[in-house]
Amino acid sequence: MASQHRKPRSAGARVAGIRTPALATAALTSVALLSQTANAAPSDDGKPSLEEVEKKVDDLYRQAESATEKYNAAKEKTTKQRKRTDGLMDDVAQRTQKLNEAREELGSYAAAQYRTGASAPGTAAFLLADTPQDYFDQNQLMSRLTDRQKGAVDDYVTERSATMKQRQEATESLATLTDAQNDLKIAKAAVQKKLGDARELLSRLTAQEKARLAAIEKQRQEEAARKAAELARQQAAEQATAQQESGDASAGTAPSSTAPSTSASASEDPAYATKAEKALAFARAQIGKPYVWGATGPDSYDCSGLTQAVWKAAGVTLPRTTYDQVNAGTTVSLADARPGDLVFFYDDVSHVGVYIGNGMMIHAPKPGAYVREESVFYDGESGIHSVVRPA
Repeated sequence: MASQHRKPRSAGARVAGIRTPALATAALTSVALLSQTANAAPSDDGKPSLEEVEKKVDDLYRQAESATEKYNAAKEKTTKQRKRTDGLMDDVAQRTQKLNEAREELGSYAAAQYRTGASAPGTAAFLLADTPQDYFDQNQLMSRLTDRQKGAVDDYVTERSATMKQRQEATESLATLTDAQNDLKIAKAAVQKKLGDARELLSRLTAQEKARLAAIEKQRQEEAARKAAELARQQAAEQATAQQESGDASAGTAPSSTAPSTSASASEDPAYATKAEKALAFARAQIGKPYVWGATGPDSYDCSGLTQAVWKAAGVTLPRTTYDQVNAGTTVSLADARPGDLVFFYDDVSHVGVYIGNGMMIHAPKPGAYVREESVFYDGESGIHSVVRPA
C-alpha cells in the first residue's frame, strides 16, 4: 500500500463522525438495554444477578482479548530479538575463529623469534600478553618484524577490538531477549488468568441460568442484525444518490472531458475491489475455524491473526496486532465502509473484523467461539472504534 495513504493516529482516538444519524434511534435503544443490564440488582441471597454475571464474563473476555494483543506484540518483539541475538552470536563465533587463527599465526612468529634466539625469554610473555602489540612494543621487537608480520599484528589488533565489541552487543542483545521473554510470560499469564476467571464464573451457572443467558445473547444478536440492516439501507441509499449525481454530471459534460466525476465514481477503485474480493474469499473459507488466542492460522485464529491472514491472501502485508493494523491504511467513516475494510472495536482497539457489506463482518469473536459472519453492531454501536481501508 502507498505510504501516503497512511493516517497515523493514537490507538485511543475515536474517529469523528463514526456514528451516523440514521442509527440514532437504534443507538438509544441499545443504550437503554445496556443500562438495564448494568443496573440489574443482585439477588436476595447475595449472589450476583444473571445480568451481572453476563456483564462480568463479557468484560473478562474483552480483557482477555486485550491481553492477547499485548501477548501478540510481546511475541513479535521476542521473535525479532531472538533473530538479532542469534545473528550476533553467529558473528561472534566467526570472529572468534578468525581471532584464534590470527593469534596462532602470530604465535608462529614468536616461535621463530625463539628459534633464532632473537627473543627467547619473551616467548611466554607473548602468549600471555593482552595483545601481540603490547608484547612487541614492550620488547622493542617491532623493528625486527617483516612487513608481513607487522601487518598480521595490525590485523590481529583490529580483529580483537571488533570481536570484543561484537561480544558486548551480543551480551546486551541477550539481556534484551531475556526481558522480552519475561514480558511474554507475563502477557501469557494475563490472558490465561482472564480466561480462567470467565470459565470459573460460567461453571457456577445452573442449566436454567445458562438457558437464560443464551436467550439474552439471542436478543442482542437480533438487535445487532436490525442495526446492520439499517446501515445496509443507508449505504444503498447513499450509493444510489451518488450514482445519480454522477450520471447527471456525466450527462452535462462533453465526451472529451477528463475531469473527475463525483464522489461516487471517485470511491470506485477496481484495484482495491479485486484485492478485497480475494481477501473475502479467503475469509469465508475460514468460517467455522476456532478462535485460539495468539493463533495466526491456518487451523485457528485470533482476531488480528485472521485479518492479517485474510489480507495476506490478497497480497497485502498487515502488521500482527490490532494496535498496528489500525494505522495500516486510510480511515473511512462507517457509512462509507466497503467490503474488505477493517472494523476496529473498543477504545483500546483490542478487536478487529473484516467488513463484508450490508453491516456485516467476518471475525474471530472470542475464546470458545468460531470464525463467523456477524453484525458489526454485535456489541453495540458504541463498541465500534473506527474503519480502516488497508490497501
